[in-house]
Amino acid sequence: MTVTIKNEEQREKMRVAGRLASEVLDMIGDYVKPGITTGELDRICHEYITGHQKAIPAPLNYRGFPKSICTSVNHVVCHGIPGDKTLKSGDAMNIDVTVIKDGFHGDTSRMFFVGKPTVQAQRLSEIAFESMWLGIKELAPGKHLGDVGAAVQKHVEKNHFSVVREYCGHGIGQSFHEDPQVLHYGKAGSGMELREGMTLTVEPMVNAGKANVKLLPDGWTVVTKDHSLSAQWEHTVLITADGYEVLTLGANDR
Repeated sequence: MTVTIKNEEQREKMRVAGRLASEVLDMIGDYVKPGITTGELDRICHEYITGHQKAIPAPLNYRGFPKSICTSVNHVVCHGIPGDKTLKSGDAMNIDVTVIKDGFHGDTSRMFFVGKPTVQAQRLSEIAFESMWLGIKELAPGKHLGDVGAAVQKHVEKNHFSVVREYCGHGIGQSFHEDPQVLHYGKAGSGMELREGMTLTVEPMVNAGKANVKLLPDGWTVVTKDHSLSAQWEHTVLITADGYEVLTLGANDR
């Protein structure tokens, strides 16, 4: 397993890429309203990234992915492809953005609600958000990857939801996906020991029903097998000498 340790110059480039990714999500929130299509959201983000930020949307053409962002609505767990789906009031959606700037990646996602969310969608999003932060707070030199997964899993299952097993967080830097894999379940004290200079994502996918998922024929879109709602939040995080630094905090520090 190859894990890249970033030097100070590389860390600064990761900070820039992370900030740009969070700014895309800050920007797009105002457009998430009933009647807009996920394809239009993709177009707006693409133009903002390439035009305003002079950066590159990492998902576009990544292993054949056809769009610049991922839009995962309601029971879509991850990797939803933007298209002609029109959003309606009550929809819950994850928007996942990865920006490349000066060769380095910043990766982040948030939940957005179209109009007033359902009680379940609101609660599910809150638990996914809280579990992400509980995982992030385990990051420090000398801690283990299993500490992250255990913290996430405990909080999710305590609240009677389930953690998706097949998809996970990952190392990130000059490559979109690097080692290590960051599982969102596991045993405290197990797994790789964390070191200063590692950059990785924490991005739990939390289902209202069972953890089982299936991949649709398009080869990308992952949905809950029981059609229950799913929610996800994601940050890119740098492990520092005394803990962690979140590189993708938005304007509201979320």
